[in-house]
Amino acid sequence: MKKSGVPTSPPPGPQAKTPWPRVETEACARCGAPLEPADRFCPACGAVHQPPSLPTQARRAFQETITCDNCGATLHIRPDQRSYTCEYCGSTYVLDFAPELTGRQAPEFVLGFAISPNEARQLFLKWMERRVGSAPAAFREAVRRADIRGVYIPFWSFSMLAESQWQATIGEYWYRTETYTTYQNGKLVTKTRTVRETEWWPLAGKYHQYVSGYLVSASRNVPQQVADRLIPFHLAGLRRYDPAYLAGWACEEYVVDRPEAESRCKEYFRQYQEQCVAAFLPGDTYRGLVVDTQFSQEASDLILLPIYVMRFDYAGKTYRVWMNGQTGAIAGEVPRFWGRWIIVGLIVLAALLALGFLVTRLWG
Repeated sequence: MKKSGVPTSPPPGPQAKTPWPRVETEACARCGAPLEPADRFCPACGAVHQPPSLPTQARRAFQETITCDNCGATLHIRPDQRSYTCEYCGSTYVLDFAPELTGRQAPEFVLGFAISPNEARQLFLKWMERRVGSAPAAFREAVRRADIRGVYIPFWSFSMLAESQWQATIGEYWYRTETYTTYQNGKLVTKTRTVRETEWWPLAGKYHQYVSGYLVSASRNVPQQVADRLIPFHLAGLRRYDPAYLAGWACEEYVVDRPEAESRCKEYFRQYQEQCVAAFLPGDTYRGLVVDTQFSQEASDLILLPIYVMRFDYAGKTYRVWMNGQTGAIAGEVPRFWGRWIIVGLIVLAALLALGFLVTRLWG
């Protein structure tokens, strides 16, 4: 049985810089303006840009094992993973399955790691030190020995035209001067003051724009709330997907399909559109804003983004921390060690009480 993925020579491992190929620009079919591969719409005329499909790789249907070409070991493979490293000789493999055989979409773009594993570990340790500086020695040791893996995580990126109809009540401030009486120094006096009033009137209109840039995690191992804390990724560095980019790195297959991801993205864009309409409204204030948004010209990309996953065990519980492999942004939950701070607080309180008692005895 022949493998579709073969070991790259030499494999660009995690410590190496992956040589990105030169990406040629394309011309807009409507106006001829130059387009980058990541452009979903022409910046000059707004026409939808559909990039050409990727060249077909040597692919095959899914099988449960492959044989290492270097040492002959049998590697067990899963449909949710694209890249593998032989546990016996360290050879790396990337398997690329044909979409027509699997019914799954192939990645279209990939963004390379800009931070090495050693740099990621140092950034992780510094981040942990700032948050759990008072942790016990056992926890510090667990953090120091944390497992760190660089993984290409699949994300869906959508772009679409958002067209909104809105209505609201607009308020505009105006000011008047009123006269009032009050007591001052025991005497009744007359004074004036400025009072702000609001004039309200109904208003309705339309608002439309192209929206893009929101990244929806297609991995259950990187929840969306975590992904939102790792952004932004500098997507100008995206390159056309090629299996060679994944050699030496782990890579997940997407488990959140396109319809589910599109639904999440549209919910985000609806909220964003409402914020844009609110900022667009005239007047000084508003109330009762209702925005109805419809989407069209939807386009999507399945992209692979670099993320480090740090995992460690402490007190019978597993903790995970995630890092943006391009910018170094970190997200994750860590335990709080209040016991030591409580002890310190009690010691300080006891010292203050003792000092107060001593002062009372000396000056009482």
